[in-house]
Formats: sequence, C-alpha cells, structure tokens
Amino acid sequence: MSRSIALRRRALLGSALRHVALLLIAAFALLPFVWMVVTSLKPPGEILSSVITWWPKRFYAVENYTAALSTAPLARYLLNGVIVTAAIFFLQVLIALPAAYALAKLRFKGREAVFTLVFFCILIPYHALAVPLFVMFHYMGILNSYAALILPFTISVFGIFLMRQFFMTVPDDLVDAARMDGISEFGIVWRVMLPTAIPAVTALGIFSVVAHWNDYFWPLIALVDDAYFTPSLGVVAFRNQEAGSNYGPLMAAATLIVLPLITAFLLAQRRFIEGITLSGMK
Repeated sequence: MSRSIALRRRALLGSALRHVALLLIAAFALLPFVWMVVTSLKPPGEILSSVITWWPKRFYAVENYTAALSTAPLARYLLNGVIVTAAIFFLQVLIALPAAYALAKLRFKGREAVFTLVFFCILIPYHALAVPLFVMFHYMGILNSYAALILPFTISVFGIFLMRQFFMTVPDDLVDAARMDGISEFGIVWRVMLPTAIPAVTALGIFSVVAHWNDYFWPLIALVDDAYFTPSLGVVAFRNQEAGSNYGPLMAAATLIVLPLITAFLLAQRRFIEGITLSGMK
C-alpha cells in the first residue's frame, strides 16, 4: 500500500513539474506579444520611461490605434495579406490534394521514387531560389504584382507530404467503393477524399497562412510599389516612414497585423490538432 502511495505521489509530482515547465515556456513565448499589446495602450511618456510597467497608468489606446490606421494605409496592407494568403492556400490545396492522392492510393511504377523526390524538396529553402525566380519574373514582366507574390508558392511540397500522410490512413475500401460507383479518380479526390481530409486541410491552412502572412523576404524582393505591400512589409514601411520613434502607433499597427492570425488559429485550433495527429506529424 505504501509503495503504491509513493508511486502515485511521484506521478503527481512529475505531472506538476511538467505543467510548471510548460507554463514557464508558454509565458516566455507570450512575453513579447503581451509587451506589444501593453505598449500599444500607453502614452509616449510611459513607453520611454526607465521604469518598466506592465499596465498603463493612463490609457492611450484610442490615440495610438487611430494614428496607426490614419497615418499609414494599414487597411490596404491587411487586404493585400488576405488576398495573397487566400490565393496561395487555394492553389496549394488545388495542387496538393490530387498529387497526394496519387502518391497515397494509386499504384504506378516509380511511386516511391517520386515521393522521395517530394520529400527531398522539403529540404530546399525557398530563399535559395529567390534570385532565379526574380530573374524569371523580371523577363515575364510580373514583378511588383499580386502574381509575383502568389506564383512561387502555389506548389507546396510540405502540403503534398502532409496530405499524403493523411490519405494513407484512409481505408482503401472507401476508394474501391467509389470506383465501383463509377466515380472518376478526380471525382474521388474532391468528392470522397476532401471531405475526410478537412482536419489535414485546416492544418495545412494554418501553416500556409502564418508563413505567407508573416513573409518578409520575398515581398521585399518582388515589390516596389507600396500598394501591394503585405502586412509584414507594410509595418516596416510604417515604422520607417510614418511612426519613427513613436512606438505607440507602431505597436498598435503590429497588434492589428497579428490579431487576424491569432483569431484564425483559435477558431481552427481543434481541427488543426486533429489534422496534425491523424497525419502522423508527431
């Protein structure tokens, strides 16, 4: 009896230590975001004060957020981010699902070699392709446009890998039954596999939207006209041209840019976890 009590206490102690460690890691990760939001609520005098305060003595939120929305085309930057990320995600799904279905459910010679090649492509950073893409888009005449922001990312090798891993968990009997009903292979992809893959598609969407909403490297290369600036590039232009050392409006702009990502993740959190779990991405 005493031994079982000791084991139970040890298990409880281990669980408590794990939770404390996770809370400390979460607090460390959230600290910059909390400081950003708090700074967006402070007047200039409190922001530049040598005394660190975690709550403003005088709320300055209306002034900071009004300045963020009025002194820079922030709404335009946010709209550009929505257009670019939505178009990229739509095209990635349009390409990744048929490719993943072929690699998971079709039998053809060289299938494993093709999958190995796809897996290898994940290791290639897109930064290494920036110069060839820039030169190619220059000759095509599509730099400084939405097309220049969208086309390099329409094929997501990670998306193909993720969806392929999910499709491997779908029973072959379901696919065979659809074929017996006379549904074509493309029909199976969109009418049978897609409804079952909503959690994986949601997970892909979170990865894709976060990556391209926050992308700074490629928009900086491909764009000149600020009418096409994405949120990450727009907030830098906002700081350089408008805000300067006025950190209140700058932090307000950064908060407004981060807010859609946080909202989207909270709404899709359950599906995101299901997609990662069922796809074997552990």
